[in-house]
Amino acid sequence: MTIETVSELRVRYAETDQMGVVYHANYLIWCEIGRTDFIRELGTPYAQLEREGVLLAVSDVGMRFHASARYDDPIRVYTRLIDVRSRGLTFHYRIRHADTDTVLVQGTTALVSLTPDGRPTTLPTPVRTMLAAAVSSS
Repeated sequence: MTIETVSELRVRYAETDQMGVVYHANYLIWCEIGRTDFIRELGTPYAQLEREGVLLAVSDVGMRFHASARYDDPIRVYTRLIDVRSRGLTFHYRIRHADTDTVLVQGTTALVSLTPDGRPTTLPTPVRTMLAAAVSSS
């Protein structure tokens, strides 16, 4: 099963700078929205994974900015899981203006599985299997 989720939002005033342009750090928040929606689409909300002791922390971020979003723009975040390993996973995002389909940002985040005291650990086999089934090869 290869999936791509689409999360929709609208740029809030608080997400913009003095010129009405989205401040770059807010794209990371939108990636988090996409990532949690993606995991929820697999059938287990991220909050449930945490209750079961699966903690995922962002360990690497890469972003390429193509165009700016502005206050009140409708946004779509397209999220795919592109890699699952024993201790981590990598997501890819395309953030687009929903009306014009203009690509605003493309990026990736890598996450590492942690123990409750913050040490890297292997993903539980059932979680890794669920995630690996959703990896996109394109």
